[in-house]
Amino acid sequence: MTSTAFTHLREHLESQVVGQQELVKQLLVALLADGHILVEGPPGLAKTRAVKSLADCIEGDFHRVQFTPDLLPADLTGT
Repeated sequence: MTSTAFTHLREHLESQVVGQQELVKQLLVALLADGHILVEGPPGLAKTRAVKSLADCIEGDFHRVQFTPDLLPADLTGT
């Protein structure tokens, strides 16, 4: 990913998710590092919107898992 493309991606995400620059930064760091990220926080902070926007920009898949008290490891790993 070129510097220009990365800058455009960051700017697009920041326009989609207003006031969450730290979240956008962490998402992009995880993308560049080929890592994973667990997004936590109170309702209404555009967590889902940020991740969905990133997935749309890079033509990636987006799957959301709602954590509940009865969630099992197999629900995440599929085993």
